Amino acid sequence: MNAWLVTAGVIALSVGLLHSWLGERLILIRLFRRNDLPHLFGSDVFTRRTLRFAWHLTSVAWLGFTVLLVRLAALPVLNESARATANVIAWTFLASSVLSLVGARGKHFSWVLFLAVAVAIWLGTGT
Repeated sequence: MNAWLVTAGVIALSVGLLHSWLGERLILIRLFRRNDLPHLFGSDVFTRRTLRFAWHLTSVAWLGFTVLLVRLAALPVLNESARATANVIAWTFLASSVLSLVGARGKHFSWVLFLAVAVAIWLGTGT
């Protein structure tokens, strides 16, 4: 088992779970208490549902990355294809880190976790 890839997977799993749980508790519930959400298709119901599923869809994507990382970690040797897959995941998390850092001006802690995932992957692949 590749410990670095498992570490990256555990961090990605944590990010996904924290994103859904904290986002629901701290952002979505408060947002949905507002009376001024846009009305699409006659009411704000579609808006609320879209915001909720889009929020959690991001978490589902991170959980998918977790599964890929654990599967890669279980390989006895990382061939070229496995390394390429891991690198795509790493670059995705690096881009997420930069976007989070710049977009939230460093105030949102997610950039550190995204960067940690990318670095752990690169350490695990020897890239």
